Amino acid sequence: MNDIEKLVDEVINQKNKTITDEVFLLIQNNRNFMQKYLKLIQKHGVNTVNPNIGKMVKAKYGLTNKKERNKKPQSTLIVTSHQEF
Repeated sequence: MNDIEKLVDEVINQKNKTITDEVFLLIQNNRNFMQKYLKLIQKHGVNTVNPNIGKMVKAKYGLTNKKERNKKPQSTLIVTSHQEF
C-alpha cells in the first residue's frame, strides 16, 4: 500500500465512524426528510426506524461493525448511541 492509499484509508476509516450520525443529521436538517422520518416514527416507532436506518447505512456502504459505539452523537434523532463502522 502506498502513502496515498494509507492516507485515504485513514480518512475513510475516520469518516465511517460518523457516517450514521451524518445521515441522521441530514434527516434532521431537511424539512422533507424530517417529515417522512416523523411519519415512519409514528407508524413503526423509533426503536424500529432508527436501527433500520443504521443497518441500511451499513449495507449501502458495505461497512463492518467496530467494537465502539458513538455515545455522543450530534443528531438529536439518535436516542442514546449508534454503532461505529
